[in-house]
Amino acid sequence: MLKGSIVQQLDAAHRTGKRPIRFGVYYKNTLVALCHALEDWILNSASSPIVIAAFQRGKWYLQEADRYNDLAKKSRNVVIMAAAESGFAEHPTSEMANVNLVSLDPSDPVAQEWHLMILSPTYTAVVLCQELSEEDYGPAGFPTEDRDRKFYGLWTFEPELVKETVELAIEHIGRYNPELGKALTAQVQAITEEAVAQERDDLSEIVSRVVEYLQTSQLELTGSIPDAHSFSSQQALDRNLVSNEIQAFLRMAQLMDLADTTNPMAAAEVVALAEMIGQLLDLPAWQMKRLHLAALLHRLEPLQGVESVLSSGSSSDEENDGPCCPLVQGAQVLRRMPQLRAVARILTHEAEWWNGTGLPGGMAGEEIPLESRILALAADFQQRVALHRANQPDDGSGGNYAAQALAECQAQQGERWDPKLVDTLALLVMGLQQGLTLPVSAPNMTAGMWLLDFRVDSEAKAGEATSSYSSGGRYES
Repeated sequence: MLKGSIVQQLDAAHRTGKRPIRFGVYYKNTLVALCHALEDWILNSASSPIVIAAFQRGKWYLQEADRYNDLAKKSRNVVIMAAAESGFAEHPTSEMANVNLVSLDPSDPVAQEWHLMILSPTYTAVVLCQELSEEDYGPAGFPTEDRDRKFYGLWTFEPELVKETVELAIEHIGRYNPELGKALTAQVQAITEEAVAQERDDLSEIVSRVVEYLQTSQLELTGSIPDAHSFSSQQALDRNLVSNEIQAFLRMAQLMDLADTTNPMAAAEVVALAEMIGQLLDLPAWQMKRLHLAALLHRLEPLQGVESVLSSGSSSDEENDGPCCPLVQGAQVLRRMPQLRAVARILTHEAEWWNGTGLPGGMAGEEIPLESRILALAADFQQRVALHRANQPDDGSGGNYAAQALAECQAQQGERWDPKLVDTLALLVMGLQQGLTLPVSAPNMTAGMWLLDFRVDSEAKAGEATSSYSSGGRYES
């Protein structure tokens, strides 16, 4: 990371005392599709944002300047940072009253970065990247094809992280234009106050747009690399696009966890519980990966509130999904990705009951997908543990929250829950009482591709590792 760059400053701020930031590597075409999706949502949002963008060089901004004319009409302020070039200041968008140009010194480390920051009372997003150096690219040096350029960084919807990044950018802008820096700081304060009373934009719709733009970019890429020599390059670009599609869903799930201040580690704990149950059942690796991903995403849309009954017809999915069910928004969004249809199926049937009285399909017994049964039990158990932990004071012994939650699950054994799975959970709780530690850690949002690799036969994958969690959990009795 370049010293003094915004990427480096954000990383340094989180190395001590804050949640560490995990960075990934993104191809240029991935970033273009991602930024377009996040930018275009501004046109749908009810509130006007501050938009700060870094384009490295003025010519990259000029390619997008017409789009920014439309965005500026919906924004309270747009700031463009780039090393100035011919036409940079003369374009009509640049002359709009709420559009401000910051001509970066070519030696400024921010001139090597690609940023998009959107901060409004109802919608926040940030893309924060820095182009790889020649040394990072290795012996081959800088790519000859523009599409093969790579950037190191992250993107997220997380409001506090977006605001922190915007403040770092404003501090940098203030070095070039102090008055603009002061005006932006005042606008950030106003947005912060407005956000308290306003409902946030529907994140599932934003994520759906991101996935659509990334998929469109992938389709456009197909056929655009004609020579066989570049086939491996196309595969890498494809994987980068798909990885960001799954990252979009993971980031939406992460925000739902962070919004639950009483239970912010729910997804990570459910992952650990579901994997431990799967290991006790000796599930194959492909099924464990699918269960892992479903557990990360299980809070996207609670199915317990589904009121509609089965509709007629049969599923068109590649896998048998049982009777056609009315899916809630979260599962519908997941099905935009073919690789996530199996996960959507797991989440769809998470609210089925063992005795057949659940929703949405009224499935009973082993008709319910095994992963759905495991995930539902693990999530319910985790919520009960979290509730007991929050409601009971710590008397110094730690409290036997797991045993209390298990007893409540056992009361519904054979009705809500698969009896064999409850017995398996009892074995796990016994292990916790005897000193077993449940390994829990926050998921890496930038490394989602391996989670999608569950399409080959189980025998070929039975020996693969299924979890990279480090030790340290919260379920000691």
